[in-house]
Amino acid sequence: MRVNKPTPGKDGGKYVPFERRTGDSSTVFFTRDLSEAGLQKIYDKVSSVLSGKVAVKLHTGEAEGPNIIPRPWVKELLAVRLPDATIIETNTYYEGSRYTTEAHRKTLEINGWTFCPVDITDSEGVAALPVRGGKWFEEMHVGKSMLNYDSLLVLTHFKGHTMGGFGGSNKNIGIGCADGRIGKAQIHTAKGSDNMWSIAEEELMERISESTKATVDFFAPRICYINVMRNMSVSCDCEGTGAEPVVTPDVGILASLDILSVDNASVDLIYNLPDGGGKAMIERVETRHGLRQLSYMKELGMGNDRYILIDVDNGDAVITAAEAVRDVKPGWEPDRYNTFWGRNKHM
Repeated sequence: MRVNKPTPGKDGGKYVPFERRTGDSSTVFFTRDLSEAGLQKIYDKVSSVLSGKVAVKLHTGEAEGPNIIPRPWVKELLAVRLPDATIIETNTYYEGSRYTTEAHRKTLEINGWTFCPVDITDSEGVAALPVRGGKWFEEMHVGKSMLNYDSLLVLTHFKGHTMGGFGGSNKNIGIGCADGRIGKAQIHTAKGSDNMWSIAEEELMERISESTKATVDFFAPRICYINVMRNMSVSCDCEGTGAEPVVTPDVGILASLDILSVDNASVDLIYNLPDGGGKAMIERVETRHGLRQLSYMKELGMGNDRYILIDVDNGDAVITAAEAVRDVKPGWEPDRYNTFWGRNKHM
């Protein structure tokens, strides 16, 4: 049992360029094809580890949130590749359209997540998973029914986050698999505080990462990660229609068996966007000290911050982050899923 409070790490606002990183490398796959076909193509690169009863963890969004992964993409992926899979979610810590299971079910219907089963995993209780090697937690509380699955596909809309700086695969699991009352309180609220958001900056990033580790360790090695870099507001999808306007250009989709590599590669693509295209996201990440997510995952042994980036659009050529985004144009225009939200929300 811990007696002294741990001390958070530092430098969560300082970016470490790729050439200054050390250690082993993992493989990250990349496609510029932001479509149903592109998602299936990148999925096929990492899906061999999935078996048995498969759960798909994604952020289904607040009611009518404009920036979530398009439902037609997910519907097609599941129909063609994972016909027996189940989307998993948890209720929120804050009061909103996903705070209770009943409200959450209504929001799922509003947002069009009606084409496959959706398991709100904390609707019938919680379970505790061990956090191996953590300094903040010995265990993390997650939705109880998550433990009924054999494999996990972490399908993430990569974007900014009000407190975390950015939301990649780490945030999708760390916050998204923690149950809505106990687990999320462990992450966000200091003991004895009446401010539910009293934990921030490096300490928050470390707590998120330890929560993630509990779920990753539970599923390993039957777990893989996909980050969709599209409609990247500096706001999280939990802000719904109140999200900040999107000014960061769309980039593509990344996938890996290494959670640190896929998140680090996604961040690297933002930092390498030409003509200042990543400015807004970089400011959000650094002012929230969000880069501590990456350095702490490495300290926890969750993966490698070095990676080999494979361009699946061009014969699996090895490319750099700068080469991947070299032709990305600054600015952004809403695609048809936003422009015709009312028409397409149930697709």
